[in-house]
Amino acid sequence: MSRSDSSKPTRTLPPSATNGWTAFAGAAAFIGSVAILYKSNPFPNIAYSALFVLLFTAAAIFSMDLPWQNVHRRGTTGLDFSRHNLSWSRSLCKFIGLLGSFAFIGLLYWVFPEYHGAFYDNYYRMLKFVLPVWVLASIPYIVLIDRIMRVPQDSYWHMGKAVMLQWQQVDFAILRQHLTGWLIKGYFLPLMFTYFCNDLKWILASSSHSLSGFPAYYHFFSDAFYFVDVGLVSMGYLISLRLTDTHLRSAEPTMLGWVVALVCYEPFWSQMGQQYLNYGNGYGWEQWLSGFPLLYMAWGSVILLLVLVYVWATVAFGARFSNLTHRGIITGGPYRYTKHPAYIAKNLSWWLISIPFIVHGNAWESMRCCLALLMLNGIYWLRAKTEEIHLSRDPDYVSYALWMKERGIFRFLNRRKIK
Repeated sequence: MSRSDSSKPTRTLPPSATNGWTAFAGAAAFIGSVAILYKSNPFPNIAYSALFVLLFTAAAIFSMDLPWQNVHRRGTTGLDFSRHNLSWSRSLCKFIGLLGSFAFIGLLYWVFPEYHGAFYDNYYRMLKFVLPVWVLASIPYIVLIDRIMRVPQDSYWHMGKAVMLQWQQVDFAILRQHLTGWLIKGYFLPLMFTYFCNDLKWILASSSHSLSGFPAYYHFFSDAFYFVDVGLVSMGYLISLRLTDTHLRSAEPTMLGWVVALVCYEPFWSQMGQQYLNYGNGYGWEQWLSGFPLLYMAWGSVILLLVLVYVWATVAFGARFSNLTHRGIITGGPYRYTKHPAYIAKNLSWWLISIPFIVHGNAWESMRCCLALLMLNGIYWLRAKTEEIHLSRDPDYVSYALWMKERGIFRFLNRRKIK
């Protein structure tokens, strides 16, 4: 080692907002709760079954986070348990702010026809049960949290003041962040919960006796991995609490960040994917390797490995996953080795699944498919960059990014000397 190398300051990896064992406990609880339902499902509909899985998983995570990790005492919660600053009027204002937040999302559901169809029926069934419990439980929670907050005039207080038309006391920057956060929750939660209900219905109806041969196992585990992903993602959107340090710190502030994220999800993806970024030509890897059993198994196994990394990246968040928001910096799991492991794994899997680079009849069509997939890869690159800019407001993320430049598995791509 040269003198210049030895004098270089040693960077440290910041601790992850979600401990690895906590993430593991969440994944285990998720699988365990599904197994319970598989043996005997006492719930009258799939929405309640899905809610049981999410709450069971959250309980496992928080039982690790609170007594063991003491996340409620982190500085990022904004709580000080030595304070006893109770204000009933302030708590009432926050409760009004919560009701106003529900009304804001409800108004959007009423205005936009997207939310009028039967597609979201399971989501509305869940809300009919959750909302009354949510409202009642929020009363003691708001009072408890308000009395120990270092800065009790939080976003719900400003929302409450706005609902009561006391505009002179409202910080509109805080209010804008609050409404943006609820808009994110209101958009992603119904979509992910609906997907989760559909996948849960499939998994509960599945039978191991129907699995025979690698193709059957490949399709089952590919779908099962994504099932775990969408379930944990749904939990992240459903549960966001300051007491557990899973609250929203900030929301994506740029229009570009919003556009490149939303275009990857329904209902926007139906138009964008089919009309502009359709990279499939009807000839996938299974047809290509159907006559080569060993290569078929090897190729399919690599795809499954990439999907597993993608799901591992979600598991690492614990109860903190949410698009377009900052809810704590994750440095464990696959994030220990590279930034954006989920995006990398997902985009690589698309190339292996669709094989647009394999010419099948028309070379120009193959070239078109490659360019379309490259453009989709570019969208995810933009998502990664906008997320990095957003998270770089947190010193922990800056430290993480610098550490990754020195130690990440893709550090060779960084050609500039780290000072």
